[in-house]
Amino acid sequence: MFNKYSNVLTMILIVIIVLIVGILGYIGYDTYVKEKTEDKAQLAIEEFERATKSVKKNIKATNTVKNETAENTATSVNPSDIMNQLGGETNTNQQQGNETPTEEPEKTYLEGYEILGTINIPKTGAHYPILSEVTKRSIEIAVGVLYPPNTPALNQVGNVVIAGHNYRNGKFFSNNKKLSNGDTIEIQDATGTTVTYEIYNIYETSTTDAEYMKRDTNGTREISLSTCTDDSSARLVIWAREI
Repeated sequence: MFNKYSNVLTMILIVIIVLIVGILGYIGYDTYVKEKTEDKAQLAIEEFERATKSVKKNIKATNTVKNETAENTATSVNPSDIMNQLGGETNTNQQQGNETPTEEPEKTYLEGYEILGTINIPKTGAHYPILSEVTKRSIEIAVGVLYPPNTPALNQVGNVVIAGHNYRNGKFFSNNKKLSNGDTIEIQDATGTTVTYEIYNIYETSTTDAEYMKRDTNGTREISLSTCTDDSSARLVIWAREI
């Protein structure tokens, strides 16, 4: 009889141990995956920032050349050219204007999704790439533009909605609930320009509410952050305007 109970207890103990090992293994794997995702997002930010620095450098160099050309043109005027112009003739060798093509930002990608910019929230330490669209996968690896659809660039006039997951572990928009009116959000776009927005409205709404997306900003630049609440029963929405 003792051996029978002993065997039963041994089996129960084995099952408990297996369950504990399984749970710990799952937690460990889940943590590992999320940490790798975080690392990948930060590497994407570094690549994006290298690209934007290159754009800013090229724009600065172009502007310097344009300024020097303008100065040289102003200080070395050919009198005969002026007379020809007064007579209706033009010098075909003279450069027509100092316009140069606008520097096009180099596009960068994260798992095939275009990176439009980055978001930095000083209070919570959130710093992530902003991807061009919201899909199941895109917001597992970063945050994305939910509205307007097919947004070509950030920091434009109107309301841009940025959606992110609440993993309840400090990642992505997990700490948005800690934000308050007056806190700031920094958005860097593909040209390297950073615009600072100040939060002025925070509220919870239903998961089907989309009215705030199309709100009129009266010609100003605004953003909205959207994520789920901790119990996933509602949406936490944050409005912020440029300062």
